[in-house]
Amino acid sequence: MKIALITDGISPYMVGGMQQHSAYLGKNLVNSGHTVDLFHFVAKDQKIPSTNEVNKLYFNNENGYNRIFCAQFPSSINFPGHYLWNSFKYSSWVNKIICNGLDKYDFIYSKGFTSWALLNNIRRNKIDVKLGVKFHGYEMFQYAPNFKIKLQHLMLRPFVRMINNRANFVFSYGGKITNIINSLGVPKRKIIEIPSAIDSNWLRKEVSPPSNIIKFLFVGRYERRKGIQEINESILELSEKYNNLEFHFLGPIPKQKQLKIKNIKIIYYGLIKDILIKKSIYDSCDVLLCPSYSEGMPNVILEGMSRGLAVIATDVGAVRLLVSSDNGILIKNYSEKLIQKAIIKFNSMNKDLILDMKYSSVNKIKKSFLWNDVIKKMVVSIQKNI
Repeated sequence: MKIALITDGISPYMVGGMQQHSAYLGKNLVNSGHTVDLFHFVAKDQKIPSTNEVNKLYFNNENGYNRIFCAQFPSSINFPGHYLWNSFKYSSWVNKIICNGLDKYDFIYSKGFTSWALLNNIRRNKIDVKLGVKFHGYEMFQYAPNFKIKLQHLMLRPFVRMINNRANFVFSYGGKITNIINSLGVPKRKIIEIPSAIDSNWLRKEVSPPSNIIKFLFVGRYERRKGIQEINESILELSEKYNNLEFHFLGPIPKQKQLKIKNIKIIYYGLIKDILIKKSIYDSCDVLLCPSYSEGMPNVILEGMSRGLAVIATDVGAVRLLVSSDNGILIKNYSEKLIQKAIIKFNSMNKDLILDMKYSSVNKIKKSFLWNDVIKKMVVSIQKNI
């Protein structure tokens, strides 16, 4: 197939789970033999990478993207809705290129708001092409932890609903994400369920048994919806009763938010970009903490499972497809008490049972969440529907 992949940035040029997903998606589509034109953006003050630079980074100049189009993301003064306004401007840039005599695509895969202007043209019957849209976590339709975030969600909702309903197909991770999409008025026949995935080079062959002290790991930035505030409050309360706990934090946690407790070991690594170092930190731990308020299918859980970690996570988005009693504890909500209860349960659990859970995580990834297999499933689903 000839595919236009319209992204909201790709890693490492833009940082984030969506950007990482876009990078792996494009790479694996190309490696599967498809002709892919990539659309992406960089920050306003960032140099636009050349086609050769991007292809060398991902393919060592073997195969590679057919064409690459990159722009600096539009900027404006800050006002309520400025992100939506700038997103529409970026989508207009994409629309102009696709409508300017490029070869007809078999399929257009677009992330978030990137096909907004293009969908306006398709709606007016000016373009005859099938288009699928992907909003990752649909966080704007999940729980908002404070009033400010709730207002942001309310502003985004009508535009997300509009784009979902105008697209030919909507991609879902499955689980509760499919329910959200369906609730927006998108019929189930238009929803294509495709999970996220991870490269096979993340798979750990041998999993280390837990030590006497169970090591818990949080990976991410200090963001309210990630539940890190609840983790901190849980640690403070647990420290009054336990001294055999150990917590590791991987990500840019501000110093003023870092805990210092005498009787509990806490390690902050900061932001780590080196993949080998990142893997070694995962490998040194036993249980991943991901008590988020809203999620799609988190890359951090895929990474943790592939390195043999058991998982404590909230039942949001498509997390239940990754975490079950076989490999962790799926908690019903973001309650600080439930997080504490799960930590205590792991801390008192038989070490052989924890080791079984760790191996179960790796086996789940092998079975259902490797990019080679997921790309094949996605292509079959697209071809069946176009």
